[in-house]
Parts: sequence; C-alpha cells; structure tokens
Amino acid sequence: MKPPVKPPVPPQAKRAAGGGVVRSARPDRPVPPPAARRPRLTGLGGGLFCGAVMLVLGLLTETLFGASQTVYGVLFLPVCVLTALWVRESELFIAPIVVPISFAVGMVPLADEGEGGTIDWLMGMVTGLATQAGWLYGGTLIAGVIVLVRRVRRVRAINRRLARSRPRP
Repeated sequence: MKPPVKPPVPPQAKRAAGGGVVRSARPDRPVPPPAARRPRLTGLGGGLFCGAVMLVLGLLTETLFGASQTVYGVLFLPVCVLTALWVRESELFIAPIVVPISFAVGMVPLADEGEGGTIDWLMGMVTGLATQAGWLYGGTLIAGVIVLVRRVRRVRAINRRLARSRPRP
C-alpha cells in the first residue's frame, strides 16, 4: 500500500515535524503580545455582553445593596467602557446604542414594585430611569467618546497606510 501523498506547499512555507505546515507571522503585520490583545465582540455579542452584565449587576445590587440605584449607576460606567473598547472596529457605532438599552434591562430587578402590580412595576421602571438619567447619559457619553476616538484612530491609520502605498512622482 502506498503512503498518503501530502499536498504541495508554497516555497515560503515549511513543513512541521508532524507533517503539517508551519505558519509564520506576516512581516508587514507584527503580532501583538498576548497581554495587548483585547476581546473583540460583534455588535450582537457586545449587546448581549452589556445586557447580561447589567442584568447580573442589577440582581447583585438588589441583593447586596438593597436596590441602591446609585451603586447600580456607578457599576454601569465600567461596563460602558468595556463594551466600547471590546466591540469590533467594523461595528463600533453599536456600543452607544446598546449601552442605554442594557441600562434599562438591568433596572428591571431594581424597579420599585409598590403593591406588586404590573402598572406599579412599570411606574417604578419609569421613575428609576428618570431619576438615574445622569448615570445613563454619562455612560452613553463615555461609550460614544471612546467609539469616536477609536474610529478617528482607525481612519487615520488607513489614510497613513494608503499614503505609504501610493507611488510617489
């Protein structure tokens, strides 16, 4: 019986000890050190991350701090920063959109239920969102500024790369 034939590899590739192909880093694109790599979330992943974390923080705030909306607002700010930093560059503008929605999702366990009816709970949600609007606007503003800075840096990097690749007369 013949041994299996290995497909040819391009001349720049090398064979590994086990017969696989050794992949090397592209010389024009240095690989960042592991500590510098950040998670990259899609738009949907960013929304799910932010919503899930805010819901958990709302439940923890209710349990540990007696539904303190100020504590919830303070905990909201780092979630806004992380969401704006971790979303992929191609979907940057989703972060300022999902952040306020997630704030409202996390407010669900904190809403004052009054006597326990649906209308009382809904009024508690509206009151909570109205009284905590400063935290909501502040977190949304932080996410928006981070997204804008990241976008400007990306556009400048693309323009620099294009300027370097153009032939000079």
